[in-house]
Amino acid sequence: MKNPNITILKTEILSDNWYTLNKVTYTVLKKDGTTETQSREAYDRGNGAVILLYNTHSKTVILTRQFRLPTYINGNATGMLIEACAGLLDNDNPEDCIKRETEEETGYKISKVEKVFNAYMSPGSVTEILHFFIAEYSNEMKINDGGGLEEEGENIEVLEFSFEEALNMTGTGEINDAKTIMLLQHLRIKGIL
Repeated sequence: MKNPNITILKTEILSDNWYTLNKVTYTVLKKDGTTETQSREAYDRGNGAVILLYNTHSKTVILTRQFRLPTYINGNATGMLIEACAGLLDNDNPEDCIKRETEEETGYKISKVEKVFNAYMSPGSVTEILHFFIAEYSNEMKINDGGGLEEEGENIEVLEFSFEEALNMTGTGEINDAKTIMLLQHLRIKGIL
């Protein structure tokens, strides 16, 4: 159901070079009954999915490390980021997407995933909804080295950490990716690891 207090007046494409950056002009009916016109930019990169692989026997998790330009521009000296496996839906449903991304990025072929929640990650400027999953993994599920797809320019390192080490790395800043922190905390809060 659309908000009756918001009226979109105009949408202008500012850039569609990588994804789409729109400038949206709209009116909003305020609490005092007056109407105000506002303009905001919204970056549409599509929706995505993220997964944290965990092993209850070894009490470990699988994470990835790759270069992330926006972090490099904003103070991450190396630009390298440790994070949970993730990807854009690309017209797939979230479950199919995350199974595909898991195999491409980590080399693990998983068949059963558990959806835990959805979240807007940066709702002030990005339209993306991220679908969060967890799944148990074992060494028998490893079918290749992972690393991502070369044709997509991916150069991903696959990492295995003890759960406690990964959780501690969120406190030291070694892991500072929001989606990864959220999933690690989910495992702790739910008592899974």
